[in-house]
Amino acid sequence: MANEKIVRVKNPILTGFHADPSICMANGEYYIANSTFEWYPGVEISRSKDLVHWTSVPSPLSEKRLLDMNGEKFSCGIWAPCLSYSDGLFWLIYTNVRNWNAGPHKDCPNYLTTAPSIEGPWSDPVFLNASGFDASMFHDDDGRHWYINMEWNYRETGYRQFSGIVMREYDPKTKTLGAERHKIFKGTDIGGVEGPHLYKRNGWYYIAAAEGGTDYLHALTVGRSRSVTGPYEVHPNNPLISGWGHDDHISIHKAGHGSWCPSIDGKRTYLVYLCGRPLPGTTDCVLGRETALAEIEWKDDWPYVKEPDGTLDNVPPDYVDVPVSADNDGVQSAPGWGKNHYTFDKGIPVDFKTLRTPAEGRYSTTERKGWLRMYGAQSPWSFYEQSIFCRRQTDFKFVAETKIDFEPDYFQQYAGMVYRYDEETQYLLSVGYSETRGKILQVNTIMPPQTGLASWQQGMEIELKKGPVWMRLEVDHKIGWFSWSQDGKVFHKIRPICEPAKLSDEYCGMGFTGAFVGMFCVDTEFYKKAADFEYFDYHGLDRE
Repeated sequence: MANEKIVRVKNPILTGFHADPSICMANGEYYIANSTFEWYPGVEISRSKDLVHWTSVPSPLSEKRLLDMNGEKFSCGIWAPCLSYSDGLFWLIYTNVRNWNAGPHKDCPNYLTTAPSIEGPWSDPVFLNASGFDASMFHDDDGRHWYINMEWNYRETGYRQFSGIVMREYDPKTKTLGAERHKIFKGTDIGGVEGPHLYKRNGWYYIAAAEGGTDYLHALTVGRSRSVTGPYEVHPNNPLISGWGHDDHISIHKAGHGSWCPSIDGKRTYLVYLCGRPLPGTTDCVLGRETALAEIEWKDDWPYVKEPDGTLDNVPPDYVDVPVSADNDGVQSAPGWGKNHYTFDKGIPVDFKTLRTPAEGRYSTTERKGWLRMYGAQSPWSFYEQSIFCRRQTDFKFVAETKIDFEPDYFQQYAGMVYRYDEETQYLLSVGYSETRGKILQVNTIMPPQTGLASWQQGMEIELKKGPVWMRLEVDHKIGWFSWSQDGKVFHKIRPICEPAKLSDEYCGMGFTGAFVGMFCVDTEFYKKAADFEYFDYHGLDRE
């Protein structure tokens, strides 16, 4: 690149819940697809021309014909999508996990949709199979297309249930898989092989697959073969990248599930991979599983992670030196970073998501000009139709604020701000109603069950006068607190204090997402009482 300079890109490049990254390069841009689980619309896509500046693309699975997760439990839904480009089309493979922890089976149908542009329109989904999750598509240079997924063996236990990577040829004309099934890779002694991607370079086929579970033993395994159907020889310095064994001196942990692509100029190879960053002194990753970047260097036709000092190792790097044009400002950016003042005059901002199904009928951005009107729906425990819009927590330290206009007249109506992980782990600040006190401000927490059902903890109640209420949430690493105002100037802090560490995979035990903050509205009487929100602010402070 003529007149270039080097920009030091700090990891992670996509902070907050951006798990299971799949990267591809097409038409002079990089695209990363991430899992979204129960959050709707499905599949998060980010784009960049330089690996320094990332912006959001509207999520492709935004219609019921493409995705309907109604009734699915938390951490079901979209697992490990694969985004690729071939024959003038973007190909998106995705799994809609219906059940993953109720009994030995996993119900995980896999689908394919394509589009001529990353913005769509996306074709009707093609059902492929359901023998396992984390499916992907490989486009060979001879024009053939190979579909692969991990195979789930419900008859076994533990890591033996991850019984290998299976492959069939895909025919785009008939939109069907071939009859012959190939088991091409069984993984290594690390165990738990999943998240496979196939590549080709210099006549070698490469398989990259996650192993070790998506925790602190996570790793990315690589093998190669002269034949696409294998057998695959394991990398001599396997795993390609992992944090295990290095946790006492690294900041990027849980490194594993990943994929790579060539640079735009074809001179380099870049790897994106899943990672996590715990709160200081803990193992709790409140930001969920994030996306980090590494440069790959090839030696004897094997990929190695290039460390910041130029050595080849498998330690997840804190940063990557990326060549960019001389006029590049070099200021790293990503979706949701910095100061964000969200308004609703142009619809729901791309950073926000709802749960499980399209939100049509549960909100309006036109009935009250300049405001978001949310109609009350089911309770915060519901796996069906909640009225909720949230965005990721992308910083350990942030301030969120909204202004709500809501006049409830029954105790089953309440609306406000929510700081949540899943249906069983939430902090809620809301305007509600008391038969004895009228309009009130209330604080509630929902925490995972020790036995039986999740607990609903009723906090303080404060009488309110008629009119709007300003709500604020401030989080500083391990602590957080709500405050409120009725003039937008003087804010009153509320106890109890929030504990962000509880909004993590580690605390909740059975989940794969991360903390979100946003707005909600409940009406369990008639599903129609409306709350109006004028704006939502998120000010991330980690990079200031």
